[in-house]
Amino acid sequence: MTVDHSIRADTDTLAAALRQFEVERFYTDEAALLDAHRYHEWVQLFSDDTHYFMPVRRTRLRRELDEEFTKPGEIAFFDDTKQVLLGRVAKIATGTAWAEDPPSRTRHLVTNVRIEEDRGDELEVSSNFVLYRTRLKSEETSWVGSRRDLLRRHEGSFLIARRHILLEQTVLLSQNLSNFF
Repeated sequence: MTVDHSIRADTDTLAAALRQFEVERFYTDEAALLDAHRYHEWVQLFSDDTHYFMPVRRTRLRRELDEEFTKPGEIAFFDDTKQVLLGRVAKIATGTAWAEDPPSRTRHLVTNVRIEEDRGDELEVSSNFVLYRTRLKSEETSWVGSRRDLLRRHEGSFLIARRHILLEQTVLLSQNLSNFF
């Protein structure tokens, strides 16, 4: 019996395209939740053991690039568990978080989505993002960077088990850092 390798290759290509579509759709839906201020729904996209981490970026010489970002346990903009994320969402919901009253207007753009590793139930995914925020009458801020996520399959979709956010900026000029990435 001979095996038609072109059918197997077509099936593998189709499966990879479907995984790519699922991940991109997940990120599109996530961005829509954030831009609509639906934070209670957004935080449910994270696993109970999640790690949400945004290290500080420092300018380093080429030979020191392995020290460009702070490591977990060192200073970071965010080093959050799901409980901390839930607390941040709860505080915004009270209406007493000065940094989000009146609320920011945001647009989350996610691009260059790449599935780096597929382990079946878990996917290592990298992406680039732009987060544009306008607030009050004339305050505008943009953040640009990349994300490294660990996505776990869960009930026909995904949960974010790890998100590492790497900003391109070394100096943040925004009045606050109250948004989610």
